[in-house]
Amino acid sequence: MGLFGAAAKGVNGTIKVGAALMGAGKRRDEERAAQLEHNQSKMAYANQDTSNLYKNAENVMEDLTVNTKQAEFVTSAQNQSIANTMGSMSAAAGGSGVAGLAQAMANQQATNIQKGSVSIGNQESANQTAAIGGAQTLQDNKIAWEQASRDAKGEIIETQFGMAQQRLGAAKQAKADAKQAVMDGVTQTVNAGGEFVDAMP
Repeated sequence: MGLFGAAAKGVNGTIKVGAALMGAGKRRDEERAAQLEHNQSKMAYANQDTSNLYKNAENVMEDLTVNTKQAEFVTSAQNQSIANTMGSMSAAAGGSGVAGLAQAMANQQATNIQKGSVSIGNQESANQTAAIGGAQTLQDNKIAWEQASRDAKGEIIETQFGMAQQRLGAAKQAKADAKQAVMDGVTQTVNAGGEFVDAMP
């Protein structure tokens, strides 16, 4: 290679070094910003709320009670009915042989009262079951909504973390490429110097 070729090679190497050094400050700033964003996104990703949503869930069945109102109503009504019947029969017949009839009538009244109280008890039990079912559904829906919200937030955080990783990778690659270009330019310039010396007459 002649003097001019060696000189041109040396100039090209120097230009390559200069071009690689230009923008070094911006590359450093970008790498710092990318590293900061990456660290913040990584922290947000690691600190996602993964606590047990059922931890504070209420056992709605623990409030379920046996319907005692029905039995209490039956007992009270029977006692009152028997007392009323016995009182009226005793007053009418002076307590003679009408006691058997009074007992039979009292028994019939007790049966009628039991039938009516069964209906009341069934209605109360149905109301209680419906209320508990509604509370359970509301609790399940609340937990499902919270899980859906967490999932959506988690996807956003994961996407942001991925983008931060890409940005940091690009910044590091740009810095590495510039460093390699400087090394290549210096090598080319040094080699061109040697070739220039060799080509001198």
